[in-house]
Amino acid sequence: MKTKDELIDALLDLAFAEDIGDGDHTTLSTIPADAMGRSRLIIKEKGILAGVDIAEKVLHKVDPSIRMEIFIHDGSEVNPGDIAFIAEGPVRSLLVAERTMLNIMQRMSGVATMTRKYQDQLKGLHTKVLDTRKTTPGMRMLEKEAVRIGGGTNHRIGLFDMILIKDNHEDFAGGIEQAVRRAREYCKANGKDDLKIEVECRTLDDIRKVLEIGGVDRIMFDNFTPELTREAVSLVNGKVETESSGGIIFDTLRDYGETGVDFISVGALTHSVKGLDMSFKAF
Repeated sequence: MKTKDELIDALLDLAFAEDIGDGDHTTLSTIPADAMGRSRLIIKEKGILAGVDIAEKVLHKVDPSIRMEIFIHDGSEVNPGDIAFIAEGPVRSLLVAERTMLNIMQRMSGVATMTRKYQDQLKGLHTKVLDTRKTTPGMRMLEKEAVRIGGGTNHRIGLFDMILIKDNHEDFAGGIEQAVRRAREYCKANGKDDLKIEVECRTLDDIRKVLEIGGVDRIMFDNFTPELTREAVSLVNGKVETESSGGIIFDTLRDYGETGVDFISVGALTHSVKGLDMSFKAF
């Protein structure tokens, strides 16, 4: 299995391959090979900055000689006119790296800004906002990192680091009891005892069945109302972790948090995000 750094390197290779092709002919035709220069990363919109560390990777992948002076770090609140960093080096290299770097930083900062907004809505409560697997293909590691930068909590990274039994698994397996038992047997037989098991429940009766079977770490309440969620939290009574999911929007987030649920998963953190506006300008 590839590491996080290997996945990011592969993403950057693809990004540059689709952008550069056989060369940046505009830059090659207009900029002398020995020209040196500086560019500033200028913030143009209020939000949470994310992706500075990745920007450094992008710049150095194009040209290790590029030097960066960083003024604002990931997780900081930024405002229009703020200068996040200055990059200095061969002009051709700065121009080649510009768009890929901005695409990543704008996306990550948008995710971090959205996440901070949602987590702030739960201030004073123990409830944490979670991301989901509804991410941009190839950018999952970066988008989940942006969620952490924004103050959110990562759910599972992929299909490999947690067992999450959802409605389709239950229906294909012949019921929630069968699905849970098979998951426990699978973990025991394959040396996967460290994998946490989460089960999606659609009714209070589903919750009772799961609690009776036992051996799970978290129960997800799927498309419950806040009122039904409160009942569900009381029914679980701290025996396992609890999570609310499905149809929860910003305006109802606090209502769910006040039920006492441990986590609320929100796909909008990554699938409905506007990038934070910024530019990379010579000076």
